[in-house]
Amino acid sequence: MPVRGNAVYAQSGGVTSVINASAYGVIKAAMEAEFIDDIYAGLFGINGVLEDKLIDIAKESFEAIEGLRYTPSAAFGSCRKKLGNIEENRHEFERIIQVFKAHKIRYFFYNGGNDSM
Repeated sequence: MPVRGNAVYAQSGGVTSVINASAYGVIKAAMEAEFIDDIYAGLFGINGVLEDKLIDIAKESFEAIEGLRYTPSAAFGSCRKKLGNIEENRHEFERIIQVFKAHKIRYFFYNGGNDSM
């Protein structure tokens, strides 16, 4: 049985309308999931998570969410940040966990290419 909590979506790598269509699919499915309460998007990918800059999707209009399917570029911003391995970047991984705990994030969806984990 899934654990109840919040979700965060982040984009990384090259930006295309396809990445926004994927965002729409993830957000729509998360909105329909009985075990996900709130949905956030990381502003400029994993950087937004590291800096606790999260967009509350509930504050966006239905039209804005529907429009993701046809929006060019990266609606929430993107980055090419590579975290590397945990031994060398433990502080970044710990920061991610800290932000997730602060926002009760149980589900993380990371979409992109080039250095996405």
